[in-house]
Amino acid sequence: MRNAEEWVDDCLQSLVNQTYRPLEIIAVDDGSDDDGYSRLKAWEGVHNDIPITVLKQNPEGLSAGRNLALEHSKGTWVAITDIDCRPDPYWISELYLVSKGLDGEQVLAVTGRTIFDVGETTISRLRARSIARKYSGRPRLTSLANGPCSMFERVALVSIGGFNPKWYHAEDMEVSLRLLQTGGVIIHSPTAVVHHVAESSLRIFLHKRSRDARAHMRIRRHFGKHGVRKPNGAIHLHDFTADAEDVVWMLPIAVIGLSLSISFALWVPQGSPLWWVATITCATWVFLYASKFHKLLWSGALWYGAILGKIDALLGRHGHSRN
Repeated sequence: MRNAEEWVDDCLQSLVNQTYRPLEIIAVDDGSDDDGYSRLKAWEGVHNDIPITVLKQNPEGLSAGRNLALEHSKGTWVAITDIDCRPDPYWISELYLVSKGLDGEQVLAVTGRTIFDVGETTISRLRARSIARKYSGRPRLTSLANGPCSMFERVALVSIGGFNPKWYHAEDMEVSLRLLQTGGVIIHSPTAVVHHVAESSLRIFLHKRSRDARAHMRIRRHFGKHGVRKPNGAIHLHDFTADAEDVVWMLPIAVIGLSLSISFALWVPQGSPLWWVATITCATWVFLYASKFHKLLWSGALWYGAILGKIDALLGRHGHSRN
């Protein structure tokens, strides 16, 4: 957690309400300069028979914070969630219920289902629908142990080095793919539910979508265009950007279509039948995309992030190497 004092109590309360035992909770403050750390410290001790430990570090990021907690953990399984999440009471119990797998599967992680609150804004509703569609098509054996709602076999997570602090965003995908490369599986349990607070800010939404695309460029470079190769030679597909497939081409199509319409209107004689056709086409094009303004911005954020990802690769930064 960093600078999220308003979310501390609801998150911690949902965690001490977990039904699974034995359980420990480790909370990490990532250099907050608000009242968040003191809010966390107020929870330190034993609550509902669950010991809570609070750790503090300089602002080093999510991956470093998770690694710090991993070093102090004692369980066979390590579950992770975020400060803006509210797990259901049976979240960990449902994850553990399927952790043995089927037919000798080597289960290295189990991931649940994150439900974004609908909220009261266009952005919050858009985000909630997008995430719901993404989870509706997720198979039992999946490629991503999502950060807000997953648990990992501790030994397996430690053996691959934990979460890489050098990676820019999407650290959960990176860890998931590295685990799959060892030959194990990740199981999706839709009954292990975590609720996420509504994402209502357009600025934050676009920033996160840009980070998604930026990280996707790195993931493709490190792990292949579609997925990772397991020890038996099989390719395990990844679905990191599945929720953006219906919006990514909106901006290029809008720009090309509008440019052609305007160019044609300028080329033909003004007031001629063809000029009116071009003008009406241009106006229709603007109207159609104005009604999808937020998705158009989303598309723009994806292309901006992709460009930044290419620059990262050229400069060898944010987890990229120059070779």
